[in-house]
Amino acid sequence: MSPFLSLSLFLDGVFRSSGLFPGQEKTGYMWEGSMRKVVVAVMGCLIASGLVMSMMVFVEAVYMTTVVIIVKLLRRTPEKVHKWEAMKDDVELAHSNYPMVLIQIPMFNEKEVCELSIGAACRMSWPWDRMIIQVLDDSTDLTCKQELVKEECGKWARKGVNIKSEVRDNRNGYKAGALKAGMKHVYVKHCDYVAIFDADFQPDPDFLARTIPFLLHNPDLALVQARWKFGVWRISALKEAGGWKDRTTVEDMDLAVRACLQGWKFVFVGDIQVKSELPSSFETYRFQQHRWSCGPANLFRKMTMEIMESKRVSLWKKAYLIYNFFIVRKIVVHMFTFVFYCLILPASVLFPEVEIPQWATIYVPTAITILNVMATPRSFHLLVFWVLFENVMAMHRTKAALIGLVEAGRVDEWVVTEKTGHNTLKAQLVPAKPWERRRSGGVHWEEVAVGLYMLVCGCYDMAFGRTYLFVYLFLQSIAFFVAGVGFLGTPISCS
Repeated sequence: MSPFLSLSLFLDGVFRSSGLFPGQEKTGYMWEGSMRKVVVAVMGCLIASGLVMSMMVFVEAVYMTTVVIIVKLLRRTPEKVHKWEAMKDDVELAHSNYPMVLIQIPMFNEKEVCELSIGAACRMSWPWDRMIIQVLDDSTDLTCKQELVKEECGKWARKGVNIKSEVRDNRNGYKAGALKAGMKHVYVKHCDYVAIFDADFQPDPDFLARTIPFLLHNPDLALVQARWKFGVWRISALKEAGGWKDRTTVEDMDLAVRACLQGWKFVFVGDIQVKSELPSSFETYRFQQHRWSCGPANLFRKMTMEIMESKRVSLWKKAYLIYNFFIVRKIVVHMFTFVFYCLILPASVLFPEVEIPQWATIYVPTAITILNVMATPRSFHLLVFWVLFENVMAMHRTKAALIGLVEAGRVDEWVVTEKTGHNTLKAQLVPAKPWERRRSGGVHWEEVAVGLYMLVCGCYDMAFGRTYLFVYLFLQSIAFFVAGVGFLGTPISCS
């Protein structure tokens, strides 16, 4: 029995017993019929929209996978596509053949990792007289600012490293504001390139030796992108693009898009990895994902006309930026995942007359999942858990993307990711004892509500449906409940 029919029977009984509406015995059935038609019509529109979005995501996944396969088969490594020659020491030149490099390390109350990141930057195999390390300390914690950071900078300065600790009297613009202020110092004009590392990032000693040659021998390159999100910028390209701006929470993406519109090119060097720290808790991860989903959507809102009016890039590149980069990858993929698989698909079990094609519920999502997991085959055994978790996170990413699009209250929210300093201690980390495990944050009622909704739909499908969709609904509801009460992640302790 459908929920609408149950409600109509209840209303019909009320009308019959009251005697207030003679001749209206069938009011409940009429109401149920008319409302059901409206809901079914709405469901049909939502399903049609979902099918369109599913094909958009599927085509994008096929396109990206095809590009990756072609690059792999043709072995188009960055060193083959672009000119690259190792830096050579010349005693007569006294390191003058090495370009001057600025290394920026923005920090905010990150006392757990400041010594590690500053030390890693100072240990890079690059002539000390040809690099300037700039620690941009916006800390409000006096212990971190006055003791740890200052002491660490002083220690390396006494060893001969050209290191400077720059402190602002405000946090205007957050990270982008700190980077922008750092570029205004007089000594920066002597630098040709700038490398940016977050406080928890620890580059290998040969990082500059492997990245700078790309910029040195290829004048059309603006950025060398290492694995993860840091690399080296050509300062002239950075300035031509307008420098750092604090209008969104994704200042690096903002700068990259503006540089692209100026005709500059980038190169990604995937085999250069920089050690970093993952979020230490689910709560921290939620804040990080909010920033990474809200920022791009807000940037899209602010740059659409700028992209369309650009004179220095082709129509094809404009279409790629607007459709592929922003609409599909930063907005549609989140909304489609949550709305279709966590709202529309569960609701479909309540309306037998609404049919969703099997290719949309099984074949397309399976293909998209396989195409995505091909990039990380070592994690194939976690596929089911990954799908369930990504569906949960899609709710937060959808909410964040909508906030960015409409510029709602939390659009400029910047919560610094909490650091623990354990990013290089893999061998020393062991699972915490069961009694040491604790929930991450309080109860998240949004996840609990969606989990309850999917559980109810699953129970209804198991009782009255003719498919096995309830298996997915039960598993997904469990995932929402686990996230809702905060029992998510692998608790660890340092031994």
